[in-house]
Amino acid sequence: MRIFLTLTRRELAAFFCSITGYVIIAAVTFLIGLSFVVLMTNLGTDPSPMPVTEMFYRTYFFWLIVLLGTPALTMRLFALEKFSGTFETLMTTPVSDLQVVAAKFVSALVFYSVMWLPILACLFIVRHFTNQTSTLDAGTVGGMMLGVFLVGSLFLSLGCFASALTRSQMAAAMISFVIGVSLFALGFLAEAILATAHWQSQVLSYFGLFEQMHDFARGVVDTRAVVFYVSLTFLFLFLTLRVVESRRWK
Repeated sequence: MRIFLTLTRRELAAFFCSITGYVIIAAVTFLIGLSFVVLMTNLGTDPSPMPVTEMFYRTYFFWLIVLLGTPALTMRLFALEKFSGTFETLMTTPVSDLQVVAAKFVSALVFYSVMWLPILACLFIVRHFTNQTSTLDAGTVGGMMLGVFLVGSLFLSLGCFASALTRSQMAAAMISFVIGVSLFALGFLAEAILATAHWQSQVLSYFGLFEQMHDFARGVVDTRAVVFYVSLTFLFLFLTLRVVESRRWK
């Protein structure tokens, strides 16, 4: 555990002690603030039974942050170390492959969680100046943040996998972005196709990212969605671990 915590602190220092990390936080804060300005402008003075959290998920700002932010966070995790030559030095120290993969993923997840904190300030402002007091309760906000955490875990895990495949940060970012856009497209397809008894339709329904996010935004936690995100996250982390271990076979 001590080795894992040391590696995690090392990775977190790389995020918080570089200008790149603060640029990402500033960009995400700008997009979150802009999204709430657009929502409040469109809503005007008309009452809305829909929580503002659900309205936020219905915009493209959330998915823009996820699709662009996660590759920016993960592209350097393995690719930069391979390019600079420090990866082999790291792996010759008394650390296991699992500890390295877990530390890099957890540090990226911690930074990802921190960069979403400004959304709580936006929700507080909306709660204070509008009639959304009853809909922005602890359960609704907790469900929203759980959705943010789960979808981030999935996209960060596939970003780790992409970064482990190459020595180029740009190639890692593009691979992560393409896979992320593919999952996004499957979500569109799952929403467009009506559910039927065919197994293909049932499998596709599990990739209904938009409906799952709407449930989380309403404070509804569906265990099927939780299992879906956790399973895919562990799948991509397992693939990342196998890629890291493959260096022993070369």
